[in-house]
Amino acid sequence: MADPTTRMLRLLSLLQTHRFWPGGELSGRLGVSPRTLRRDVERLRELGYPVAATRGAAGGYRLEAGADLPPLLLDDDEAVAIAVGLRSAAGGAVAGMEETSVRALAKLEGLLPTRLRRRVHALGAYTVPLMRTQGVRVDADTLTTIAAACRDDERLRLRYRRRDGEERDRTVEPHRLVCVERYWYLVAWDLHREDWRTFRVDRMGDVRASGTRFVPKELPAPDAATFVARSLGASPTRYAVDATVEAPAAVVAQQVRPFRGTAEPEGEGRCRLRMQGDSLPWLAAALALLDADFTLHGPPELQAWLDRLEGRLACSRERAAAD
Repeated sequence: MADPTTRMLRLLSLLQTHRFWPGGELSGRLGVSPRTLRRDVERLRELGYPVAATRGAAGGYRLEAGADLPPLLLDDDEAVAIAVGLRSAAGGAVAGMEETSVRALAKLEGLLPTRLRRRVHALGAYTVPLMRTQGVRVDADTLTTIAAACRDDERLRLRYRRRDGEERDRTVEPHRLVCVERYWYLVAWDLHREDWRTFRVDRMGDVRASGTRFVPKELPAPDAATFVARSLGASPTRYAVDATVEAPAAVVAQQVRPFRGTAEPEGEGRCRLRMQGDSLPWLAAALALLDADFTLHGPPELQAWLDRLEGRLACSRERAAAD
């Protein structure tokens, strides 16, 4: 990498993606000598980036939070606004932006000076959104702690509550965070069970980094989202939906994918829909979003819920007509 500017941008990017880089590994990634690496680090310091260095055989570099915000072409108010917006998106306020927001928030908050970090936390603590999204709200600090551990290959200690209510202490090697149906899941290697597991983040407590690094293991799936989908498909749920939908299977399958649904063709322009879930309103919303006629075969609890909803809507129409 001959161009010094390009090399320094690459160096800065690497320093932002890991908490600590051994000097030999970092110079190898950049394809430069240790002497050139030291010179580039010094240039970053001159630009205001607080790069700390440790010497010796296990020495290396890390990018720390400084007294002032590094020159990101953002002033204090802009940096706070971005952090607050990312926290809101991470909590599910912006559908489809959750995972990206958590990654960006973990990077930004790691560089914010203490005075700005306090402002961000205060705004989060003393503002209340008018509308709540479906699912369980998860504290952004918990998400950023987990995201940073995934980034740094650092083990996590936590208290986990299972579906049956039993709580146990766990030590895990985190891999990725995945958001499904407004619920957050952590894909991680469970050291106690010596196997890959999926953990719901809202059931976690006392989540903290252990300070112990690990060598990542190979995930037995193409990606974390696929692993979570398989795990959820194998886990028991309260309700299993069976319906005939007057729409092509390919169209329906794409629409119900976030709801853990599948669609199989049943003649031209018709398909058989099957979904699983624990929330009747959530499952009803999935059917309503299809924008197609359907016949519900089960479960009876969902049919009863839809009947009550239809009754409320009818009463509302009658009251509107009377006015």
